[in-house]
Amino acid sequence: MQMRTYDLSGGGIGEKLIAAIRRDILSGVFAPGEKLPSKRRLAEHHGVSVQTVQNAYEQLIAEGFLESRERSGYFVAALAVPAPRAVREKDAKESAEETPTYRVDLVSPRTDAERFPFALWARLSRRVLTEESDLLSPSPAKGIYALRRAIAAHLVQNKGIEVSPDAVVVGAGNEYLYMLLVQLLGRDKVFGVENPGYTKIAGVYALNGVRLRPITPDGDGIDPAALDGAGVDVLHISPNHHFPTGVVTGAPRRAAILRWASEGDRFIIEDDYDSEFRFCGKPIPPLFSMDGAGKVVYLNTFSDTIAPSIRISFMVLPASLLSRYREICGVYACPVPVFEQHILTRFLSEGHFERHLRRMRVFYRARREEMIRALQSSPFSDRLEILSADAGLHFLVKIHSKKSDEELREIAKSVGVRVAFLEDYRIDGVRNDTHTALLRYADASPEALGAALSELAKTQNPATSKTKKRL
Repeated sequence: MQMRTYDLSGGGIGEKLIAAIRRDILSGVFAPGEKLPSKRRLAEHHGVSVQTVQNAYEQLIAEGFLESRERSGYFVAALAVPAPRAVREKDAKESAEETPTYRVDLVSPRTDAERFPFALWARLSRRVLTEESDLLSPSPAKGIYALRRAIAAHLVQNKGIEVSPDAVVVGAGNEYLYMLLVQLLGRDKVFGVENPGYTKIAGVYALNGVRLRPITPDGDGIDPAALDGAGVDVLHISPNHHFPTGVVTGAPRRAAILRWASEGDRFIIEDDYDSEFRFCGKPIPPLFSMDGAGKVVYLNTFSDTIAPSIRISFMVLPASLLSRYREICGVYACPVPVFEQHILTRFLSEGHFERHLRRMRVFYRARREEMIRALQSSPFSDRLEILSADAGLHFLVKIHSKKSDEELREIAKSVGVRVAFLEDYRIDGVRNDTHTALLRYADASPEALGAALSELAKTQNPATSKTKKRL
């Protein structure tokens, strides 16, 4: 039994006593089942009335923090409370110490922070604050009209997609749009997802109760025959730059997929991932622009082109789904703050986004080439084969080694390089050693990668140390 001294000076003594005891219980000072001081002892210790203490204990009983036992006193209720502060701080410290830091992180989907137009964004923010009158108003379900109109204009100019702003739906990240699509298309549908693929897509769909079918693309993308065999109703596909393999779905296969979707109550979710960063050849028209049956939902995000923290994505619905959207999803408010929507509207409509994209294409193309040179000029160049390096913010590297993927990951980690492998993105959980690493380079340093590989090379001489790991 602990006797604690509380600061009850000033007014509201009873409320302060309640708050202090509640805080001690939540922080773990008083453990579940522990007996508290009697009313008389606590009252005498603090120089307050017994009634004040009794009122505090009774309030905490009503809140579920304490329980009264006849002829025994007051005890802390057996509720789930956090660990004591000292333990929490210790755990946090140990967690921080255990979290590895990397000199080169080739896994995180970050963009280069130094290239974000902070000054311009600040100017646009100030203008929005002084010039817009609806900043405190609730957002329409699809997002403010001005932003949807700016997105529609961007799609016409850059994607060859001519759509009405009414068909555009703005959301706080792709995951929110995935959830809307499950409700819009129906949980009774079977969703086909690319395997390997972006695992979060399958995760969100699974959490929303739909049946999933992993579909493995070949060298030309998804084969419609595989969709029929799996009983797929909705296909989530990234035809312009498949993640993670980089495969581009060819024109004959695109036409076949569109024919598949035109039969029955089937739909395609076209995730136009990473398509803005194509470094050779002309941009590839989206499936949406080829769809004559109204079966393609187009989806894209500003996370890759501006910054992941922007958390603004959008989808374009075919005419066949607009009325269904109003009936099913019209009750939602757009989760993106109106303030942020207005800033992005101006960023798009005033031409800043196009200029930013042009600069970033030049920058990322140069960085990609520097990363490839760092690999090709490393001591391991004869064991590294660059794959799918003509588009997007990642590329694949085939490692010619007898080591397992997990062993190769640990070897890279030993010199501060974080790397993922193709099998990490398997949706079906099947893992095979492909020795194919996926390198995200947008926020990585080619110089740091070269230095890490040189350092690793020094460990490859058995004469130096027999305990060093080798490729």
